[in-house]
Amino acid sequence: MPLEGFGVFQVPDPAVCEQAVLDAIATGYRLIDTAAAYMNEEAVGKAIAKCGVPREELFITTKLWVQDASYEGAKKAIETSLRKLGLTYIDLYLIHQPMGDYIGAYRAMEEACKEGKLKAIGVCNFYPNRLADLCETVDVMPAVNQVELHPFFQQESALALMKEYGVVPEAWGPFAEGNHGIFTHPVLTAIGQKYGKTAAQVALRWNVQRGVVVIPKSVHKERMEQNMDIWNFQLTDEDMAEIAKLDIGHSEIVDHSAPGFVKMLHGMKIHD
Repeated sequence: MPLEGFGVFQVPDPAVCEQAVLDAIATGYRLIDTAAAYMNEEAVGKAIAKCGVPREELFITTKLWVQDASYEGAKKAIETSLRKLGLTYIDLYLIHQPMGDYIGAYRAMEEACKEGKLKAIGVCNFYPNRLADLCETVDVMPAVNQVELHPFFQQESALALMKEYGVVPEAWGPFAEGNHGIFTHPVLTAIGQKYGKTAAQVALRWNVQRGVVVIPKSVHKERMEQNMDIWNFQLTDEDMAEIAKLDIGHSEIVDHSAPGFVKMLHGMKIHD
């Protein structure tokens, strides 16, 4: 699994999404991250078919939505994602939210893994208590846990638990969805100036140096290229320590423990 990939969250327009994925692959991205709930699996699949890169060189991730979080629901959802993507296997399949019968869903994913339909399985948004419960219950350890990780919400204790179970952390929202003035933040900007890099590039580099996979999203090819240009410099221990001071210790994007948020996700239907 590459340490940097391309995400297509909030790119529902089929033509825009397809072109963005084609541009990303042309730029050098090989990990493409989508989800059933993003409503763009078919557009991603069309780009994969057209890109000219051999299938085995691509790493495709998609996700199970809350509506399908059950044993039977997951079995059907896996087949639907394979069909929409136009693929015979998915490299990484994740439970999108720790809600519903996610243990039953995970059992179906374990079976699909043994059948070769899924190469690896994992989860998203499983905070420490949920992740520990899952890991102590299932037979196949989740390969990945995709959670919010950026300089303002660093989750060091969560990363420590993932390491304990051998779970790879993957960052959604590596730019904090633009909050905290991240693209012009004085600390990140000052560090970047030493290397001829932007604040955004520093934020991505900081995460990958922690062993965190990043999946920045952009529909602009120039920005895609900038986001990929993080492999020719390294942050020092002093740089990392300065960035560590930016952590506010909580999310300002979403509270997964809020009952209203849980109800909202359960009410979001992606199919009949």
